[in-house]
Amino acid sequence: MKNGIHPAYNTVVYRDRNADYAFLTRSTETSEKTVEWSDGKTYPVIDVQISAASHPFWTGRSRVLDTAGRIEKFNAKYAKFAK
Repeated sequence: MKNGIHPAYNTVVYRDRNADYAFLTRSTETSEKTVEWSDGKTYPVIDVQISAASHPFWTGRSRVLDTAGRIEKFNAKYAKFAK
């Protein structure tokens, strides 16, 4: 690898405020905001809107679609073309 052309790769905290969840990882992103982690050190914190702790696919809280209603709407919309 060439020196001086790659971004800095540092430890940061990603925080999902909706789920009250945070995790420590390494990233090239940075932030002016900081947070004190459980190890007593201060790290830059990046707030995200959705994470594995709040995403419906990972939490199992997915919405159930009304398929019968959707089929009835489709049939009503295209019934005039069936003749």
